[in-house]
Amino acid sequence: MNEQSPHTPSRRKVLRTTAAAAGTGLGIGALGSVTAEAAAAAPAEAPSTAAAAPRRKGATMAGVPFAGRSTVRVGLIGLGNRGGSMIGLYLALPWVRVVAVCDPVREKAERAAAKVVAAGQPAPAVYTHGEDDYENLCARSDVDFVHVATPWDSHFPIARAAMLAGKHVGVECPVAMRLDELWELVDLSEQTRRHCMQLENCCYGRNEMRVLRMAHAGKFGRLLHGAGAYNHDLRALMFSPTYYEGPWRRRWHTQLRGDLYPNHGFGPVANYMDVNRGDRAVSISSFGTPALGLAEYREEHMPPGDPSWKESYIGSDRTISLVQTAKGRVIRLEHDVSTPHPYSRINSLGGTRGVFEDYPERIYLEPDHKDDRWGDFAAYAAEFDHWLWKEHANPPGGHGGMDYIMVYRLMQCMQLGLPPDFDVYDAATWTAPVPLSHASIKANGAPQEIPDFTRGEWRKARSGVDSVKPA
Repeated sequence: MNEQSPHTPSRRKVLRTTAAAAGTGLGIGALGSVTAEAAAAAPAEAPSTAAAAPRRKGATMAGVPFAGRSTVRVGLIGLGNRGGSMIGLYLALPWVRVVAVCDPVREKAERAAAKVVAAGQPAPAVYTHGEDDYENLCARSDVDFVHVATPWDSHFPIARAAMLAGKHVGVECPVAMRLDELWELVDLSEQTRRHCMQLENCCYGRNEMRVLRMAHAGKFGRLLHGAGAYNHDLRALMFSPTYYEGPWRRRWHTQLRGDLYPNHGFGPVANYMDVNRGDRAVSISSFGTPALGLAEYREEHMPPGDPSWKESYIGSDRTISLVQTAKGRVIRLEHDVSTPHPYSRINSLGGTRGVFEDYPERIYLEPDHKDDRWGDFAAYAAEFDHWLWKEHANPPGGHGGMDYIMVYRLMQCMQLGLPPDFDVYDAATWTAPVPLSHASIKANGAPQEIPDFTRGEWRKARSGVDSVKPA
């Protein structure tokens, strides 16, 4: 669960920046350190529908390696709960330097800078002068990679600014909130030759990586269906006056009815099925319950006069979506942060030879199991645990170590000059359910086409998270 709570940009500023990004061409003078060849053509206009794929303006980024470097220099933007917890993972890697930090809340930036100094690195540059100061961090010549951990509204303009300044960028979930923004990130990645990645930590969970390797080894037979979710009771946190920097996350429930946070469930299952690497997601049909949970919680816990009483919630308490793939497989996605229930990402995969289900973990495979009795998933650890988990059996950091594994692997790819495990096409695909589930629910569940962000490259098999250990 990627929780982040840096200072929220003003809605006016974010909307102005986003509207300008989506509606104007990109002149060469606006591209900063990007090469003239990459800037030669303006990006295509954003499509009004999923079917209207814009013409490619640059070469594909699928399988494109980073330029290797002995030291990876990182700038972090957004230093609340999420960004503040991630900085220590970068500092744990001897070939990584944190050279700049940014947050409009000065105290958060100063705490982050103090961690860098305490780790024995030079004091980083600190950017705290208003909501636009991230642009100055991105413009630095000594930053190779930008980590974005800000409220959702600002993910797109910051990722855009980073690539236009010649930086690779990783963005916490979701990478953007609109379909035209997703297309622009794809186009910019191809034009600037810079990777834009969804920092999806759940793809690096130990269970997820074990299931991935088992699926690729054929243990599940021919794959048929999978499921993923973000079912996490966040009511107390969304109404807390201190946990998030402002009510930005709760307010999304006043704007969209669909799945606001599909990436944690979609990403791992997409990896199991090689989505964008031999299969692709082609459509989504979504359904939503009434929006009752947040209003009931507010009535029971918030005092009269609290600003939340001015809000009207339309976001479905639970959304259920069905994604169809080009090979006819079905992926079920769920989202529920507004009602009481134990945490679950579901994380299920089924095929012609059996099924895995998580929360709790259990497995049934032929011929290993019989009599309709679940088997022991741990029995497959020795053979099928990913090399990253064998190499880092007790990783530091949050979420059971998956945060560290994600950071380690990304920084390793940058250092050694390898392609990233996932790219801008995955980021766009995993995030597309945000706007498309909203549209489907408004249309009474009518299927919505998921764009082919790869523009046909999905037909080519290529490596992903199930990577080979570097020599």
